[in-house]
Amino acid sequence: MHCWKTINVRKQYGFDRIFMLSSLIVLAVFSIFYVAMEVTRQADLSDQGFGIFFASFLLLYPTHKLIHYLPLIRYRKEVRFYVKRQLGIIPILVIRIKEPIPKTRFLFALLAPFVLINGVLIAGAILFPMFNHYFTMLLAYHCGICLIDLLYIKNLARSPKLALIEETDNGYEILVPPVSV
Repeated sequence: MHCWKTINVRKQYGFDRIFMLSSLIVLAVFSIFYVAMEVTRQADLSDQGFGIFFASFLLLYPTHKLIHYLPLIRYRKEVRFYVKRQLGIIPILVIRIKEPIPKTRFLFALLAPFVLINGVLIAGAILFPMFNHYFTMLLAYHCGICLIDLLYIKNLARSPKLALIEETDNGYEILVPPVSV
């Protein structure tokens, strides 16, 4: 195997740019989805259930990370968890892959939280229109969390089909088998 490319979105874009893009995505998703839901809403909004909303808000990030892990459960011996502090106070859950895994499995693991959680939040907003403001805020927040995953997907999509993905200190390495002539 040889390294086709190394991807490190945090170094490529920088923390400030990623934070800014994430914030813009949160605002855009909230604005667009809230207006769309308001146009179709037939029930009055309710402020009941704020405790559930707040708990959901706090649990959204750990749930996002858990859903990243589920497609990788087959590789559980090669996956390591730890907590890192961002800006000295914000706990960041890190999933580290110690051995190469197939590109398709890795892409599925990156995409799973976006599809599953956003699907549940959109369905909740439709099924419970009186709480669509809560669901819209959670959807916007989750889309902001998903930005980094989507940037990695964008970079990995152009890589060779049979590639393996390995995580190193420098980012994700795309490994390809040597070409036989």
